[in-house]
Amino acid sequence: MNRKMFSLIALLLLATLNGFAQETTKAIPAGAKVFINPMKDEYEKFLTDALKVKKVPLEIVTDKSQADFEITGTSESKKAGAAKIIMMGSWRSSEQASITVTNLKTGESVWAYSVNKSDSAHGKRSTAEACAKHLKEKIEKGK
Repeated sequence: MNRKMFSLIALLLLATLNGFAQETTKAIPAGAKVFINPMKDEYEKFLTDALKVKKVPLEIVTDKSQADFEITGTSESKKAGAAKIIMMGSWRSSEQASITVTNLKTGESVWAYSVNKSDSAHGKRSTAEACAKHLKEKIEKGK
């Protein structure tokens, strides 16, 4: 094997290993400690409850310095207006939420999710449970 061929193989091997290392840092391992940042309208409480209800395998901590990951996000509620109630017969609110999970050691955003429920039966609880469900899927896949 000549020197150029060896260099090319070595370079490809390093690139493959580097890609693997980057992929593993994006994983959220089961049992990881997570801190949930305070959010508008106390959405963090709905999210905390949803993580428990959906049995997401994370340990929620109240001290950020003890956490491996941090969840930040935003949520917005819009009550049904008179037109929606009269025309559609629906008094349900419209809910939007988005969350981001950040690895506190690397500063890298490892996962994000947004949800929009235009006719939410359970208000903020609906979007929080959707976020929790998809976060659990992310953890179970390991990527």
